[in-house]
Amino acid sequence: MALVTVALLPHSPLLIPEIGRANYDFLAQTVAAYEQVATALIQNEVETIIIVSPHGQQSDSEFIINVAPEMSPDFRDFGFIPSPTTITGDAILADQIKNALRPDFSVSLVSRPELDYGSGVPLHLLKKRLPQIKALIISPAENLSLSEQASFGSRLGGVISQRSKKIALIASGDLSHRLKKKSPGGYSPKGAKFDNRLIELLSAGPASQESILSLDLRLAKDAGECGLKPIAVTLGLLDGIDWKPEILAYQTDFGIGYLSAMFHLPSPSKIEEIS
Repeated sequence: MALVTVALLPHSPLLIPEIGRANYDFLAQTVAAYEQVATALIQNEVETIIIVSPHGQQSDSEFIINVAPEMSPDFRDFGFIPSPTTITGDAILADQIKNALRPDFSVSLVSRPELDYGSGVPLHLLKKRLPQIKALIISPAENLSLSEQASFGSRLGGVISQRSKKIALIASGDLSHRLKKKSPGGYSPKGAKFDNRLIELLSAGPASQESILSLDLRLAKDAGECGLKPIAVTLGLLDGIDWKPEILAYQTDFGIGYLSAMFHLPSPSKIEEIS
């Protein structure tokens, strides 16, 4: 069984010390969560990380996979140009996914060496401890339903279960951007309502999958989130697996809900029985 680690991580550029500066220390709990995930990746000897990012190249109905052989985070919009960091892509895995999911899903391959910040932030932080890691970036289809995102994730899980290498999936996404008056999207009482409900459901484990996929999209829109589609893909990937939730951190210091969580998997032999 190839899937060995699954997590949800926020992608705030403030998590990068050179960008966060004086604000960096306020996110200590989230920084610690990243360390926990990095430790799990090392312990599980992960070879490729699949990042599901809501900020990559978007299409209304297509899932887009970045197959660039070499990629680098691009933080110029945040006033930071890091030392050159090369992250090796996994074009072979991308091609296997595309061939297995077509024609049931529309999948396009692109080659973009600059990583969007939804994938760039997690990879910039994790690569410090995993210098040899390969990466694959998937952008969810913009206008498909949560159930369709989950169906894609379920098929994706079937593909990677047949791979011999050890693979991790990280859903990159933030919760509400409207939690406080100083929030980027302004304040909405729906922000906290959405975050609290989603955290409650994720904490309940696999039994909550249908409830999450049935969340009111008007509530999600009012909350101004960007993590629900990656979470839906992840839940599809985990369908039929008895995963255990662990909330690592939830911070709202800057008016955005930064949720970090692990989806702990049963032993590989048990997952193989399910697959």
